[in-house]
This record gives sequence, structure tokens and C-alpha cells, in this order.
Amino acid sequence: MTEKKTKKTTKKETKKVTKKPDQVRIIPLGGMDYIGMNMTAIEYGDSIIVVDCGMAFADDSLLGIDLIIPDVSYLKQNKQKVKGFYITHGHEDHIGAVPYILKEVNAPIYGTKLSIALIRKKLAEHKMEQTVRMKVVDYGEKLKAGQFSIEFIRTNHSISDAAALAISCPAGIIVHTGDFKVDYTPVYGDAIDLWRLAELGRKGILAVMSDSTNAMRQGYTMSEKTVGETFDMLFAKHSKSRIIVATFASNVDRVQQVINTACKYKRKVILEGRSMVNVIETAQELGYISVPANTLISVDEMKNYPDNKLTIITTGSQGEPMAALSRMAYKNHKKIEIQQGDAIIFSSSAIPGNEKAISNIMNEIAQMGAKVIFQQTHVSGHACSEEIKLIYSLLKPRYVIPSHGEFRQRAANRSIALDMGYNSKDVIMAETGDIIELSEKSARKVGTVQAGGIYVDNSGVEDVGRTVIQDRKDLSERGVLIVSVCIDKENNFIVSGPEVFTRGWVYDGDLDIILDEIKKIIYNNLIDYLDKNRYSRGKAKMVIGDSVRRYTRVQDRKGPMVLPFILEV
Repeated sequence: MTEKKTKKTTKKETKKVTKKPDQVRIIPLGGMDYIGMNMTAIEYGDSIIVVDCGMAFADDSLLGIDLIIPDVSYLKQNKQKVKGFYITHGHEDHIGAVPYILKEVNAPIYGTKLSIALIRKKLAEHKMEQTVRMKVVDYGEKLKAGQFSIEFIRTNHSISDAAALAISCPAGIIVHTGDFKVDYTPVYGDAIDLWRLAELGRKGILAVMSDSTNAMRQGYTMSEKTVGETFDMLFAKHSKSRIIVATFASNVDRVQQVINTACKYKRKVILEGRSMVNVIETAQELGYISVPANTLISVDEMKNYPDNKLTIITTGSQGEPMAALSRMAYKNHKKIEIQQGDAIIFSSSAIPGNEKAISNIMNEIAQMGAKVIFQQTHVSGHACSEEIKLIYSLLKPRYVIPSHGEFRQRAANRSIALDMGYNSKDVIMAETGDIIELSEKSARKVGTVQAGGIYVDNSGVEDVGRTVIQDRKDLSERGVLIVSVCIDKENNFIVSGPEVFTRGWVYDGDLDIILDEIKKIIYNNLIDYLDKNRYSRGKAKMVIGDSVRRYTRVQDRKGPMVLPFILEV
């Protein structure tokens, strides 16, 4: 897909603090500032294990950036200690950085069956599947890793095979919930293993790192099965329309319910979007989704069926520019056009920051005469307040560390713990890069490590960085003015030019007159400089840039970005 890029870091590493034998360190390397980029290092003595290896999608302000991965400088500095990566589930914000991070820190990966299958496919795209050690772990299986023992515990989420981790070391047991909810009637598999969590609680838990995404919501999250009833109602209501359902590719249970409903109404199903096809193919191979024979057809076969016998399940529910639904909405899709009368179902909630992109897609679809259906066919995969209380009641941890979420969500999780009687000093609001040291006697922040985001795009440049991002913003806002001139560097005179070109610079007036004036100003300033000084390429560029900026800022407060090009003879 892409090559790695960069911006390094927001925090500087502090001096190491000597640890007592009964102390364990928790170091969030992502997932504490916003939804995404989940990664936590847990360290005891000479052993480090890493929970999750996720990415985050870039927002509109990061021009040209595809995704953001965690800065793992601390792990690179301590490679010899890293025993493995332990994956809670197969969503991109928990596995998306694997191909990039493992190029820097190649340690074994452990996860449940679907998680490992999705990681294997991702590594194959990067031609890395032969260089990474992976192991499928069963629920209840205990793994030894240096000073740690790790057990995978069944939970429920919006993707199958989600797990919480019980991480034991001499300092105590840490439970990382991963993303979870309590679903007593899941579409696939069994309900969350509350019995095992209660059993661990009786043993004594040092700390819980808990999903905070829905901590601000009261009550309980509804079961995924309830969505099936809504799909049934919508399919019946739009029996004469072609139905397009946009959802997350990784929400296998949601796709299963769409397929079940389509089959009930004798519709053929088309899967659209590369990630959708990859995930569902993988889930089918593993038996996590059941598709009746002759249900799935290709895009090319659509012409053989009337619209009211077709259902398209597609990516793009978050308004992603390159996703299949976006290409349909902006008429860039090669084979599918949205038509008047289509029913477009958005079966997901908006990830914070994506609201505008989703709204734009909906407006485009509505203008085509299709009906937009939103917020009727989605239930969250994350626990609400009462479910979080249930987990704390069962585990009875010494410390609570709200995780996975923006600050306001983690603050709500903190309030839940305080309402249950926890002392404020025992509820730890960690930030990305913090070193939290825990023992039965105390919990404290002892320093920070280098942490933050590394930007990834497809340009092939090693280091993008904030300077390049700022340049891209300047170009988008100000435009560019390009100046070319030929100079005889031995005899100090202008051979030809200057020539001036603009791209993206808007001036309210006669631009040709302005450009002629700029040429004269550059010429006069260069002549003056060459008459009084020995030629220097760098100084000549400065003269050109300063001349243009002084003039354009009178016309336009910011002025365009100036790029001088000098040909020397």
C-alpha cells in the first residue's frame, strides 16, 4: 500500500527511574488522545509485552496523509526486551500499524483466529508474511512471555473473536479489556466470559485498563441481534428499490445480518470495496460467516437482475474519499452508479472528525434522487456505563486506568469509577507517552517516553513531518508563484528572463498586468544586486523571493509561496 513516513514525537524521554521488583510499568504509546492508534507497552524487569498495534486515519488537516501510526522509539531502544505483540481484536485501530511497526521491531504476534487471519492478509500485501512469526491463541490459553503470563478471555465487540487480556507478572494481574460490550445474544459465538472475569477478580487484580468509548452513555449497549429486525423492516419497506448498505468491512456480524435479510427477500448480494471483499472472504474461510450458495454475485453480473433483487454491501460509511461508496457518490466508480430510487443505508455511527465527510456524501447521494437512511441500523460495539460498572464490580481492581478514547470519554470512565467508591488517586488518567509505575502500595507517573504520531502516505519519502504538512497547507491556501531566470554567473548579468508563472494564487484584478509588474521588479532588483555584488545562487534566490513577497503582500496580505529557479551559464 504505502511506505512509512514520519513525524516524530511530542514527548522527550526522561531519565530512567530504578524500579523495585514489585513494580510494573504501563506505557501507553497510543489510544489515549483520540479514537485510534491503540498500543500499550507493559514492562516488568527485562520483559516488555505490547498490547495491540493500531493506526488512526488522518483528518482533512493532514493533507496527503493516509494514516497515522504510533511512534515506537521506546520499543526500538528496548528491542531485546520485547517478547511479543498481543492483539485484542482485528479492527484497523488495533492492527493497522502491524506492517509498519514490525519493520522496526519484529517480535511474534499473538491473537485469536480471525485477528491473526486478518493480520496475515495485511502482511501478505506488504510481502512480509514469511518474516513475521504469528500464533493463533484459543480463549483460556495461557502464554508465557519472559516475566509475563498472558491469558485471552472471550468478550463481545462489533467483530468476532474479540478478547480481553489477563496479564500476570510478579507485581500482580493487569486486565486489558480491549474494545468490548456485554452481549448476551451475539450473532456469532458465545457471550462474554463473565465467569472467568469474576474468577480473576477473586484472585485479586492490580489494575484494569478499560474501553472508554461509550462511557458517556448511560445504561447498556443493545445486542447486535437487534439490528437484524431493523434490516428486515427496511428491506420490506423498500422492496421495489435497489438497496446499498454501507458499513465497516470488519463488522462481520453486521454483514451476516444484511446477507440473511437479502436472502429472505430473494435478493442477490454484491460485496464492493477491497477491504470488504478481503475481510468477508477471510471470515468465510474460517466459518465466521455463512453465505447460502448462489447468493453472492460479481459487479459484472448485476445487469442480469432487476434492481429490486439486488443488495450491495459496500465500504465508505465514514465518507472516506477513496472508499467504494464515495466513488459511487461522486460518479467515479467504474461499474456502479447511484440511481434515483436507490435506498442507501448507512449502518454505522460517525467516528469523531468524520461528520463533515459523511454529510457531504449524503448530500451528493440525495441530489441523485436516492433515499439516505442513517442511524436506524447500527448498535455500538462498545460498553455503556452500566456494563463498565459490571466489569469493575467483577474484577475489583486496585487501580483503574481509563483507556481507548478522547479525554472527555476517559473522564466519564473515571467518573464511573469514582461513583463506585474508588479514591481519585487510584483512578489514573494516563496520556500517550506516560510511564505509569504500579505496585500494590502505590501508583505514580515516573516520566515519559518519546511518543506521538508518525505520518504515512504513498509518496515514498522517508520523512514527511509537520514542516511538509505546513507547506502543503500554505500551498492550498496561498497558491504558488514560480520564477525562472537565466544568469551568467561569471560575468554577473541576466541572460534571459525572468519568466513568472502562478498556480492557485487568486488575485482580484488583471493578473497579466500584475505578472508583468512582478517581472519588472525582479529584473530591477536582480540587476541592482548583480551590479553591486559577486554572484551567489543562494543570495540571488533571496533577492527574487524578497522582491516578489514585498510586492504581492501589498496586493494580498499573505501572498503566494515563491519558488525561484535559476539556470546558471
